[in-house]
Amino acid sequence: MTYDQRTAYSIVKQMTRVESSLPFAQFSLYSPHPMLLKDQVALITGSGRGIGRAIARLFACEGASVFLTARTQSELASTAAEISKFAKVAFVTGDLTSALDCARIVGAARKKFRRVDILVNNAGHYGPVVPVQDYPLAEFDNVIAVHLRAAFLLSKLVLPEMYGRGYGVILNISSLSAKSAFAWGSAYAAAKAGMLGLTRVMAAEAARKGVRVNALCPGPVTETVMSQKLGATLAKKMGVSPKEQLEGFVNTLLQGRAQTVDEIANAALFLCSDQSSAMTGQSINVDGGAAFF
Repeated sequence: MTYDQRTAYSIVKQMTRVESSLPFAQFSLYSPHPMLLKDQVALITGSGRGIGRAIARLFACEGASVFLTARTQSELASTAAEISKFAKVAFVTGDLTSALDCARIVGAARKKFRRVDILVNNAGHYGPVVPVQDYPLAEFDNVIAVHLRAAFLLSKLVLPEMYGRGYGVILNISSLSAKSAFAWGSAYAAAKAGMLGLTRVMAAEAARKGVRVNALCPGPVTETVMSQKLGATLAKKMGVSPKEQLEGFVNTLLQGRAQTVDEIANAALFLCSDQSSAMTGQSINVDGGAAFF
């Protein structure tokens, strides 16, 4: 072998070693994907526990600064303490049935982070588990206010700045109850169905201004306090154990199981990131196969 041949062989051998090590080098030097919400600011309601907390945690992991709000100080402080270890976070308590509190919450988010890029309307409660003829009017009004009216008020407050920037995302957390028929929850079903109508109208108004508006319809998320309380109440009314009530319900789903808060959070991340850049005005079911429209 001549000198030139030996030199060429040595170069090829070195290149082969480098190429064979590239997959490992790429894996070790780079994250699997870039942060999907890097430098975004997300305002998330009902974020002290349950689905809201899971969304806030995931959004923070994906690079967002998160502003939390709910009614309970201790729950917000706990969520914030967890997130503050790896992301920017702030919170304020508030009553979303109050227009003044809605304005105060948005103002506090802007004061802390200067803007709101993403609004997640998640807060709410189920209300009385009674038939329509027995449903107290004040309770009906309250459930509508905390779900539908609050989503309207908060969206009304953040849309002008989103339009001015030419960018923004609003995600309304609706429910399977908006699409399926269940007894003893008229206000909750009406509020969640109303959120779907609000989603479509806002999407129509906002699409050409760079703002996307979508909704999520979770099925039973049995980790949450609301789901557990509802299950216990339904079981008592039906004369069965909570376990029997839950098993009977989840057996009607194609997957035969409940959903998790993390599964809902992953869907929320998709709809609030540029991965869903061509989607607006949609209501996406995350229900294990229960509703099909």
